[in-house]
Amino acid sequence: MKKYSVYLAIFALVLASLACQTVMGGGDTFEAPQIPEVPQTGGGDEIEIPTIPPVATDESGSVTIGGESEFPVTSDAFNVVSASEMVTFQTKMSTDDVLKFYRDQFTGQGYEEDTSMAITFGKTFTLAFTGHVSGKVIYVVGADAGDGSLYVTITLG
Repeated sequence: MKKYSVYLAIFALVLASLACQTVMGGGDTFEAPQIPEVPQTGGGDEIEIPTIPPVATDESGSVTIGGESEFPVTSDAFNVVSASEMVTFQTKMSTDDVLKFYRDQFTGQGYEEDTSMAITFGKTFTLAFTGHVSGKVIYVVGADAGDGSLYVTITLG
């Protein structure tokens, strides 16, 4: 009887091994995923490559990318990056001063703060303003940069 138990155990292990190989794809073969073919634009049309926005640096090494933004930035803003419907920068102003600055700026321009969206936690904050001509909400988000400055991003969303 013991002899049959050993054979039964070996048979169960072999069967389990085969089942695992089947479930896991088994074997040593590997098929690379197929990359879909890029559709042709037809008729020899040229692909238009977007232009790179202007990049400027100042003597302190601060970088400015993009042009003027429709959104105001603090007077000490550095490492400014602006694009359509967005601007991000760093400032040495305190969180409270940045919050006051944007509340004053946007309410002065006729926007209304959505206080249900206002979140402040230490040096992290979110503000939301309604009334933009596009119907979208202006979001002002800030976070501690870890070097005594704040990252501030303003988006239209």
